[in-house]
Amino acid sequence: MSARRRRRAATEQEEEEEEEEAAEAGSDKEVDLEERLHEVDLRSDLDIPDVPPPTDSTPEILKRALSGLSARWKNWWIRGILSLAMISGFFLIIYLGSFMLMLLVLSIQVKCYHEIITIGYRVYHSYDLPWFRSLSWYFLLCVNYFFYGETVADYFATFVQRREQLQFLIRYHRFISFALYLTGFCMFVLSLVKKHYRLQFYMFAWTHVTLLITVTQSHLVIQNLFEGMIWFLVPISSVICNDITAYIFGFFFGRTPLIKLSPKKTWEGFIGGFFSTVVFGFIFSYFLAQHQYFVCPVEYNSETNRFVTECEPSELFQMKKYSVPPLFQAVLGWETVNMYPFQMHSFALSTFASLIGPFGGFFASGFKRAFKIKDFADTIPGHGGIMDRFDCQYLMATFVHVYITSFIRGPNPSKLLKQLLILQPEQQLSVYKTLKSHLVEKGILQPSLRG
Repeated sequence: MSARRRRRAATEQEEEEEEEEAAEAGSDKEVDLEERLHEVDLRSDLDIPDVPPPTDSTPEILKRALSGLSARWKNWWIRGILSLAMISGFFLIIYLGSFMLMLLVLSIQVKCYHEIITIGYRVYHSYDLPWFRSLSWYFLLCVNYFFYGETVADYFATFVQRREQLQFLIRYHRFISFALYLTGFCMFVLSLVKKHYRLQFYMFAWTHVTLLITVTQSHLVIQNLFEGMIWFLVPISSVICNDITAYIFGFFFGRTPLIKLSPKKTWEGFIGGFFSTVVFGFIFSYFLAQHQYFVCPVEYNSETNRFVTECEPSELFQMKKYSVPPLFQAVLGWETVNMYPFQMHSFALSTFASLIGPFGGFFASGFKRAFKIKDFADTIPGHGGIMDRFDCQYLMATFVHVYITSFIRGPNPSKLLKQLLILQPEQQLSVYKTLKSHLVEKGILQPSLRG
């Protein structure tokens, strides 16, 4: 028995030694793997050449006026003055009407696309990739042709019906769009150069992701605008308000860092921006909801060749009486309150703009850190590029579009009627007979009714 026990003990000791050796080998492999990954990260960073820092585009008159201030306060005044100038210009474009707002959205989209593509071109300029910039702009034209063609077919059906040359373009719009994209795709394949394959495919993906971020989101902005200017103004203004108030609260009261990607962002600014944005959205919605110009869907009048915003406001923009919750009655001293239903929706929009919208900015900060740049460009002194100002707006536009389609938009008789008028007479007659039969079954029309 003693011999068996000795053999068993020896066997167990050998097994323990083997397990320890295996564990040590595994830990060595883990260390080796971590070292290799670290080397890959370092190699990737070294592969990215330094991008030249953006030049200071601050006007000389501002430089001289603020020369006696510290860098912190100088940046404060530059950002403030340029913010007021941009807001004033924005109000002017609103006054000029819906069409000018659409042109503004298109201009911002093109500029944002240019800034992102230029970063890729500068970072990898030494490789001198063939056709990269030309193909990038070609794909931008293709995608814009597709989206804006869809908009024309959707909202300008009566106008298109009167012009035969446009009928052909609309009828085969998607085929033409696909053919244009396919041409660019073939041009890219033909441009592939030995030893640069991986980089070329990387830049091909860069272009398409940029298109996804800029073109599709700007298309959603215009879709929101057609629902009524208020769906365009309140979300955009909420993001702007949150950006300004978060900066002010962070500048004066910020002590606690919020996220490592943006060291200047603080919890104090984040929370202060949230409450300020919710209050602003509620009040701003109240004033806009009183005017047809802001609440009516934007429609194109083919007789006057102008965009019109005249309608009977929907229930969202008609004053209603609401009961104040008992908890707030003692504080406010009111049992009921009159307000527009849209103001309740503005709370959802403002909340998203202040709590989730900033993550668009954090995403942009991570992108800029990845490529060792401070701003996307130096278009606006104190603010950076256009993309630096609209990184949150694109995320907001997607939310507003999803919100409208999920909770607001219902069947649109006006839009349906426009589509019916495009049909051939025999198709219209078939729709009429089907609708009549349905109404008779519902008891709305008498069976004996003729027409």
